[in-house]
Amino acid sequence: MKKIILTPNPYRDKEFQTVREAAEILRSAGLEPKICLPFEVDRSFQLPRDLRMHRLDRELPGAAGVVCFGGDGTILHMAKAATRHGVPVLGVNIGTMGFMAELESTELHMLSKLANHEYTLDKRMMLDVTVHRDRDIIFHDIGLNDAVITKGAIARVVHLGVKCDGVPAMECSGDGVIIATPTGSTAYSLSAGGPIVEPEAQNMLITPICPHDMLSRCVVASQNRVVTVELIKNPNRNAYLSVDGGKAQRLNIGDVATIRRSNLVTKLIRLKDRSFYDVVNMKFKNG
Repeated sequence: MKKIILTPNPYRDKEFQTVREAAEILRSAGLEPKICLPFEVDRSFQLPRDLRMHRLDRELPGAAGVVCFGGDGTILHMAKAATRHGVPVLGVNIGTMGFMAELESTELHMLSKLANHEYTLDKRMMLDVTVHRDRDIIFHDIGLNDAVITKGAIARVVHLGVKCDGVPAMECSGDGVIIATPTGSTAYSLSAGGPIVEPEAQNMLITPICPHDMLSRCVVASQNRVVTVELIKNPNRNAYLSVDGGKAQRLNIGDVATIRRSNLVTKLIRLKDRSFYDVVNMKFKNG
């Protein structure tokens, strides 16, 4: 019997109603659902006593797939752990935009297709992000959407030097810069003026955030480039790096953030036969 992990966002799935329904559908299809929390919840949050929670780190090895319930943030968070174990992810939207989700909460019946392999896998490139301080590595993470370097104070600007393969590509004076994958092109990068890029395009987007000059524009770089970002002015100021909206890492003058394509690939489960442009039109016109 194939094991399918269900990871609900307890703050969005009230009383775990959606994940309960999904678990029953999977059991009826001959699959073995395992409910695991994707992250730690507040101690004051009351989990249902009648629902058994399994440990994610124990259940991921050997799992056939992960069904993630929530918004894009929940899916991004879960994608890191699943990808490290080579497990594909399917998103169910119970958030707002849910651009990355394959199903809406009203389409749970389609989960039965997992039992008969009635699905395809979309392979999405990821970013490998490292921060060096002198000779030490002080930060490392992988991301499916983007790496964002932003200013630390509201009323100030940050000055960043961006290089591709060691060659200066741009100097950003403004709110920061986004290094995004094609998957992340429809997220923060789009809001900052970057283009929409098909996931199969295999590029990295370098998008300035609110630049204070007329020449800073988004650059579409090859997937094989090594992008470095460094604070180049204002030694008394700091910047902050966040990968896929995770916990921010403070950057000082002299720190170098290096972003390259990861050797890991996120696999997204697709149950529907629809174009990327169908999703764009549906989510951005009606979302």
